[in-house]
Amino acid sequence: MPKERPVVSKIINLAFFILLEIASLHMLSNNNQLQRLWFARISHGFMAKTWGTTQAIGNYFSLKKQNDELALDNERLREIVRGYEQAAIKADSSMKPVLGKDGFNYIPATIIKSGTSTQHNYLILDKGSEDGVVENSGIISSKGVIGIVDAVSKHYSFAISFLNKELNISARLDTSGAVGPLAWDGISTNGAVLKEIPLQFKYNPGDTVYTSGYSAIFPPDIPLGIAGEAKVINGATNEISVRLFQDHSALKYVTIIENTRLSEIAEIESREKEVKK
Repeated sequence: MPKERPVVSKIINLAFFILLEIASLHMLSNNNQLQRLWFARISHGFMAKTWGTTQAIGNYFSLKKQNDELALDNERLREIVRGYEQAAIKADSSMKPVLGKDGFNYIPATIIKSGTSTQHNYLILDKGSEDGVVENSGIISSKGVIGIVDAVSKHYSFAISFLNKELNISARLDTSGAVGPLAWDGISTNGAVLKEIPLQFKYNPGDTVYTSGYSAIFPPDIPLGIAGEAKVINGATNEISVRLFQDHSALKYVTIIENTRLSEIAEIESREKEVKK
């Protein structure tokens, strides 16, 4: 009998130990759930704050892109209005041509032939002198400058494409206002180079490039593309790569623009030259 007491005692102790283990595991399980809930609340709060901050920063830096898209949308709307104006003129031959407030006359046209595989590309449009087209008129789309009319027949126009090494247009950087000639890079159908930008004019990659308005052929503030990287030329000027908004390989509908004051500008320039002689 005396030997049974230690055995019983051991069994009781073991049972009590098991009960304590079960109780402790139960408490630990409940405690872990509370810990998980507490940790989840903290982590969710941190994630919310982080996401909010990141979203705010993203929204700030996306404003530039949104402004560029709005500028393009405005130009598309202007082009639609020009199309309606021209349609109204054709429908009523008694109407006088509707001129823009900027002194330009707008004629919608379609490209019927183009070249994009040489260094001297061209366009042929389905509008000619009987439609009011004259030589040295500009050609634009809703996304930029397309070329310049070089010759006109009754029903067609021959134009020098922007994808031509002989063509430069006057352009400016959005932030600094610096102006220089913009030319095709000779490689890509949506690539260009903005040249002769003095080093003192600062710019940031991502700045928008617009027509300057210094040319008598194109009105100012037509969005052309996005400025990229720059390289210094002869230690005096920057040459900046530009990604054009308009891909010239996917182009069909354009607008011919005539500066109705071009002859007046030419006349006053001629007078000034005569005076200097």
